[in-house]
Formats: sequence, structure tokens, C-alpha cells
Amino acid sequence: MGMTMAEKIIACAAGVKEAHAGDIHTVELDRLMSNDGTTHLTIDMYNKLKNPQIKDVNKLVWIVDHNIPSDSPKTAASHKKMRDFARENKITFYEGEGVCHQVMMENHVRPGELIFGADSHTCAYGALGAFGTGVGCTDYLYAMVTGTSWLLVPETIRFNLHGKLNKGVYARDLILTIIGRISANGANYKAMEFAGDGLASLSMADRISICNLCVEAGAKTALMEVDDVAMDYLKAHGREPKALFTSDEDAVFAQVFDIDLGEIEPIVAKPHFVDSVVPAKECLGVKIDEAFLGSCNNGRLEDLRVGAEIIKGKKVAEGVRFLVVPASQTIYKEALKEGLLDIFMEAGAIIMNPNCSVCWGSCQGVIGEGETLISTGTRNFKGRAGHRDSFVYLASAATVTASAIKGEIALA
Repeated sequence: MGMTMAEKIIACAAGVKEAHAGDIHTVELDRLMSNDGTTHLTIDMYNKLKNPQIKDVNKLVWIVDHNIPSDSPKTAASHKKMRDFARENKITFYEGEGVCHQVMMENHVRPGELIFGADSHTCAYGALGAFGTGVGCTDYLYAMVTGTSWLLVPETIRFNLHGKLNKGVYARDLILTIIGRISANGANYKAMEFAGDGLASLSMADRISICNLCVEAGAKTALMEVDDVAMDYLKAHGREPKALFTSDEDAVFAQVFDIDLGEIEPIVAKPHFVDSVVPAKECLGVKIDEAFLGSCNNGRLEDLRVGAEIIKGKKVAEGVRFLVVPASQTIYKEALKEGLLDIFMEAGAIIMNPNCSVCWGSCQGVIGEGETLISTGTRNFKGRAGHRDSFVYLASAATVTASAIKGEIALA
């Protein structure tokens, strides 16, 4: 029986010839990422072990991104705990460099790797053909101490992409459309695999955006075949693949969807669920208080270019806060060179340091009672971006920027 990409990566990590959906395997992890959302808890548990040890410190990457700069003495204390532990144990450590998943894609992820991240959107790494999955503190601690974990091999849902997206339609619209079609539970503990001739038309930024959001359909991971686009990105960042996998022709899929990219249109996810999607034109006129362009889903240079092109020579609507947050320091510097940040600032936007910002909802830019946010963030759950009685709409960088200009949900 043939194997899917997910099955092949797990088989490789388990040191076995075959792995199939429903099997349970002990696997060796290639990399372990953790951020300031929960690392302090992991450290506390580690310090309670009878014989604490780190199996392979070279596999650990710790990143401060959720609350940076720290917003309270409590946050400062958790950052210090993380910083001190990383220094004492020589753990690769980033602070102020950007959102964890963007930093990982820029500096660490390689095709064929199996990566645990203490963050649900670790599935973003599938854009480079790596099996990335989010885990909790206890699973992370076990892997950190032993270098291994166990995995139930997931079934795979295959998405064959055909054609190309029309002008004014973005990868964000595509993945929201898919989530709306299969529902927030439609891929529970499954791998979402993307292939087909349409994949070649998608940039790395597009691919990261798609894979990143697959967890909002319940996916265990997301994977894309590694092609010339992915290999060019990898080489530009000075890395080589661990392994290149594609699904066998006789691989077994739980479901197969064929998607014509040309049929996708601008989408908005309405409060309070990511799968509550409708064509953006159905939300036109909804008044907003804040707009957010950033996050691990849409804070890349390509997204900033889209927003800057739309807002150039215009102004943010009176009474609206427009937060623009590059996903990494690298992106921030490139946006500076291209003059993109100047364009946003001249329009009245607020430029922030690379961080999770209002997508995380615990720090900068949170919204108050009764307020409405349109966002390129990852989630729109009740209270996600501030007060529990606020409202979050999700959309593409283009729709978010057009809405910031008009003061209500609008199309570019």
C-alpha cells in the first residue's frame, strides 16, 4: 500500500519502512519550538524533574513573540525566566526578531522534518514540506528531555489545486473558503495535503498563509509538495532539505477535493468562528473601530505590499486605528527599504514592532467592549482580541486595508 506525505515523514522519524493511518509510532523529533506563551510553564515542570536533562539542546528553538515588549511585571518575570534558562542551557533564543513561525521558516525549517511547536499554528511549516504540529507543555517537555514522542498517524485529506487565483483574490481567501467548506471540525486530527498544478502559482507567502490556518479546521498538520518555489526559498535562506516526500499514486486519502482557484472570491469570516465564512460583499458597510494587518498568517512582505498599494495617497478613516505589524525583523527591514512603512505612516497607520500583537489579544492593540476589529489574524473567537463583548472579522490584507480607509468593511 502506498503512503501519503504525512505517513512517509512519520515513518522516517520512526525508523520504519511503512506507517499508515491509525498506527502509533515512537518518533524522533528534528526540532522543538516554544514561545513565551507557555515556555515558563515548561521550565517550571522541568525544574521539578528528579533528573532534569535536555536530550539535544541543538534541536531547541525558543522565541519571545507573544507579549513583546513585556506589558506587565508578571510578563517581564516570565520572559526573564525564559531568557535565563535559555542562556544557562545554550538554547537557540530569539527576542524581538519576530513571530515564532515566521522566524522558524526564515531560519530553521527544512523539508522532511518532524517538528513539535508549543503553539497550534506550527502546521505552517508544511509550506516547506515539513510535518509541523502544535503540542502542549507536557508533550513538549517529554520531547525536550527524551528527544522522542509518540504519534498516532493521521489520515490525510488531499486538496488538488487547479488554475490560479484571480487578481484581487488571495491565499487567505482560499484557505478561509476551504475552512468554510469543510467546517472547523472537518479535518480533526487529519493532515491537510495540498498539491496539483495550481500550487505552482502560489508564492511561499501564500503557502505559509494556507498551511498556517489549517489548524482552524482541526488539522493535525498541513503539507505541501516541495517544488521549485519551495526549493528556491530554501536555497535563498541557506538550507538544504532533510528529505523530499510526495504521496504515492496508490496512497489512501480520507477525502479528495478538487479546487478551481479561479472560482475563489474575497472572503470574510464573521464573529465568532473561523468557519463562519461568507463572500466579503455580504459584509460591506459593517462599521469598524480597528484594523490589523500582521500575524503569523499575513504579516509578510507580500501582504505589506498589497496593503501599501491600496492605501498609498489615502488616509485611514477618522476614528479608526490601523495597526500594521511586520511578522519579522527581516520583513520590517525590507519594508523600510521599499518605503512601504512610510506609505502606511503617511496614511495614519500605526507601525508596530514585529510581534503577535492583537491577534494574540493579550497585549498591544486590544479592543474594548462593543468594538469591531477586521483582522488578518488567525482567530475570531469571542474575546480573542480583547473584551469578550467585542467582534472580530477575518479577511485578507487587501480587504483589511480597504476597510481601514473607509471605516467599514469594504473591498479593495
